[in-house]
Amino acid sequence: MEEYEMRKIEIADITLRSGDDYSLNFKEKVETARLLDKLNADVIETARLTGGKTDIVLLHTISGIVKNSTVCVPVSVDENEIEAAAKALRGTPKAAVNILAPVSTVQMEYLCHKKPQKMLEAVASCVKKAAELFENVEISLLDSTRAEHDFLVSVTDAALENGAKTITICDDTGEMLPSEFGAFVADIKSASKLSESGKLAVACSNALHMAAACAAAAVQNGADIIKTSMLGKDAASLKTVAGIIRAKGAALNVCCNLNMTVLDSCVKQAVQIAEGKAVETESDACTASSDVMNGDADIKTVSAAVEKLGYDLSEDDIKNVYAAFVKTAAKKDITERDLDAIVASEALQVPPTYKIESFVANIGNVITPMAHIKLIKNGEELSGYNVGDGPIDAAFRAIEQIVGHHFELDDFQIQAVTRGREALGSAIVKLRSNGKLYSGRGLSTDIVDASINAYINALNKICFEEEM
Repeated sequence: MEEYEMRKIEIADITLRSGDDYSLNFKEKVETARLLDKLNADVIETARLTGGKTDIVLLHTISGIVKNSTVCVPVSVDENEIEAAAKALRGTPKAAVNILAPVSTVQMEYLCHKKPQKMLEAVASCVKKAAELFENVEISLLDSTRAEHDFLVSVTDAALENGAKTITICDDTGEMLPSEFGAFVADIKSASKLSESGKLAVACSNALHMAAACAAAAVQNGADIIKTSMLGKDAASLKTVAGIIRAKGAALNVCCNLNMTVLDSCVKQAVQIAEGKAVETESDACTASSDVMNGDADIKTVSAAVEKLGYDLSEDDIKNVYAAFVKTAAKKDITERDLDAIVASEALQVPPTYKIESFVANIGNVITPMAHIKLIKNGEELSGYNVGDGPIDAAFRAIEQIVGHHFELDDFQIQAVTRGREALGSAIVKLRSNGKLYSGRGLSTDIVDASINAYINALNKICFEEEM
């Protein structure tokens, strides 16, 4: 009896790419990457680079723990972004880039302000540039199912001719039936040079809960790669896709590299991480009450705990974290959650243009809220005084007085990250400057202190990038 070799389907997971929708912190993103690597996902696609130091450190950390999977960074149709991705992934054993290119008329004009011919030229140029820097170049044709047929074929061929190894057909609306999407994929593959070279990937929206079925139909019609999500919200559910391959692989003559023996446990952990529930992972530290640290812990002990949390910090960042640890440990014992919050606040930051020397903020029911702020810049003490609707508003106004510039406050959040009377409060400030959003975070047992630190953190990012 003649034996036939099964066609291997690759799994490219985008959980981290859409991780901001689930408010994943640094540690949680690292843990999710660890789970995907444990599952033998072929590709782990990260979030897009925003230009901050945190993104670079996260990539380096993920690249350091991933042993089996390719680490892929999505970028727009922009050669500068491609170069930044190559720089960030330098030294990564298996690295790839995914160029996100809108191809429907409405998205090309709305997102890129380009007509079809200009988009075609931009795609060709960017793919050529990426191929010079990456061995593995993917281009995702966004909103493919609403694109003009001939233009979609032209873009596909142009990308392949300039060095793309993978073409991803995207059904971003998720409104196609499986049979419709299967036929669509078959048509594009036969009409383009995909029939001769390159791999065909599919990314299906799960808006109508048909993503996995559409992906299976695409595989029947020649697709080589399926975009999945462990959380199953933005793409085909990884668990469902794996289940289809496991149950129907023989009928479809396909298989995959996923480690099916750990599938259920890994997906369960990923869901728990996304939902903010306690979950036992390989990198957990200080979880049990017996592991709570106090002020007697030395820098070596704190550094080891930070490393177990999934962070890979420089010596300077470790020193900053330890200094904050000592300060906080003087008031309370430090749990895992405390330490994670301290790292997020004190490490991964840009060089400070402004440092807080001191502040005074007053409030009462018979006085106007006021704040007096002293900052240090280049060794010089700068002072600002202002009033506001509250002590925090007054403090922000006083800082702007010192800087001599008003920034649009896009968002401001205060929340407790630990419990008890000495709970740590986290403040998030988002400032807009020259059309770009800068986020800062502050951590303190005092919400005014946390808010001021968050504002200064965001301000320093603006100064660093805009050379103010």
